[in-house]
Amino acid sequence: MTAPMKIAYVAGPYRGRTHNDVAQNIAAAREVAARLWSLGYAVICPHLNSAFMSGAAPEEVFMEGGLAMLRCCDLVVLVEGWQASQGTAREIEMARANSIPIFSDIEFVPPANANERCANE
Repeated sequence: MTAPMKIAYVAGPYRGRTHNDVAQNIAAAREVAARLWSLGYAVICPHLNSAFMSGAAPEEVFMEGGLAMLRCCDLVVLVEGWQASQGTAREIEMARANSIPIFSDIEFVPPANANERCANE
C-alpha cells in the first residue's frame, strides 16, 4: 500500500493596493507552490484557488475556506512578505493551534518522504 502524500499549505499576502500588486502576490505564492510540488508534496495554494475572484463571495468566506483546508495539512510554508498580511497571521495562528509545523523559508522545507504517513491521519 502506498502512503498518502503529505500536504503543504502556502500562506502569504494576497491583497494589494492595485491589481498588479495582487498579481505579484499570486506569482510569489505560485513559485513557492511549484517548489513544494517538486519536493513531493501535494500543495494547497489559496492564492491560486481563488485568484482574481473578488466579489464572488465575501473575503471572509475565502479566508474561512483557506483555514478549513489548512487544518488538513502537514505543514505550512510562508511566502516572502507574510509579516504584513493579516490573513497570514490568522493562518499561522490556526497552524500553531493545530500543531502544524510552519516554515518561514522554502529552503528549510525537507523533501516529502513517500514512506512516512501523514501527521494528520
